[in-house]
Amino acid sequence: MHYNRPSPIHYRIARIASWFVAKLVFKRRILRNELKGKEGPFVVIANHEAALDFVNLIGISKRRMSFVISNSFYNSLPLTKFMSKMGVIPKQQFQTTIRDMKAMKSVIDNGEPLVIYPAGLMCEDGLSTPIPAATYKFLKWLNADIYAARTTGTYFAMPKWAKGLRPGRTYIDVYKLFSKEELAAADLDTIRQKTDNALLYDAYRDQEEVLVKYRNNSNIEGLEHVLYMCPHCHTEFSMQVKNGNTIHCTKCGYEQETDEYAFMHNSAGIGREYRYASDWSRVIFEKLREKLIREPEFELSSNTKIHMIDYDKHKFFEVGEGHVRLGKDHFKLTGKIKDEEVDFTIPIANIPTLPFSPGKYFELQQGSSIYRCVLVDGRLVMKYINMVKIFYDLKRTAITH
Repeated sequence: MHYNRPSPIHYRIARIASWFVAKLVFKRRILRNELKGKEGPFVVIANHEAALDFVNLIGISKRRMSFVISNSFYNSLPLTKFMSKMGVIPKQQFQTTIRDMKAMKSVIDNGEPLVIYPAGLMCEDGLSTPIPAATYKFLKWLNADIYAARTTGTYFAMPKWAKGLRPGRTYIDVYKLFSKEELAAADLDTIRQKTDNALLYDAYRDQEEVLVKYRNNSNIEGLEHVLYMCPHCHTEFSMQVKNGNTIHCTKCGYEQETDEYAFMHNSAGIGREYRYASDWSRVIFEKLREKLIREPEFELSSNTKIHMIDYDKHKFFEVGEGHVRLGKDHFKLTGKIKDEEVDFTIPIANIPTLPFSPGKYFELQQGSSIYRCVLVDGRLVMKYINMVKIFYDLKRTAITH
């Protein structure tokens, strides 16, 4: 497949713009940079805490690196032509086609560097998104030196659930994970363990180590869409934020207040304190997991507006409405799109999660078509996402046992 070499002019423009964001918003500090002076082909695998993580990485190497991003992100921004000139490779999220694989391999075959975000999605609760199981075999197939780029702190500087940016210190550590020879000799379990150790994270526990103050860090408006269940009375969709920094349950009165480091403190004397939002999120996840094990035929359904990308305008537009249902094996999307009746079944067996915005929408992909489901009741979005993660985890656990 033809290698799309990054244009030096476009790449330089992107590098300069990224430098300003890295300096002024992310206040980047480089811990290690083992890419200095690196020649020949190599792969950088990076963790993903925030939408703009790439700005911390793009200037790390003097060479022009080809970044792999989601097809949805690539086509929904009015920068598609610019990104193409930069050598950006769009791919289906959580699904890698033969065309995607050839496009990425062409970078390595031409002796150039490639950047991949294996998790494919920034986190919503400070916990890394699961890495698809096929990733480890794919890395081995690329047959090149592998470097890990671990970013810390961008979750707090740009939370997925919040509006706007929250400038503060972030860190990036870039080091060699495997040489080409080590990769060839390693079994998949070794590759998985080393990759997971390098990329998986809990942003709140990382924050405990550095105690960085980010601007407006105590404001948690929007986090209620992620922490949608009370950890004390287990009522769903009863959580609200008041005074910007306090999340409370309207059913039982459970309440936690956040400090300048984004840690939580029990402020009503009811129930257990959850210092980290990530721990609270785990409680929600485990309660739902227990339910799905007890009730394997449970389904979640809701009415939805359906949006699709206008590839000329590079934006999502409403094209219809319908009903979306999720069970253990697939999504079912029915309704009308552009006045035509639709009835899609979308399997989820190999999908660890979905692109989404808490409280607003999630995206389904069938072939090259992306359907953004903007739920009538946006509170349900996070429950759908948790169910997808749980079904994936249960299937993977069943396979390994």
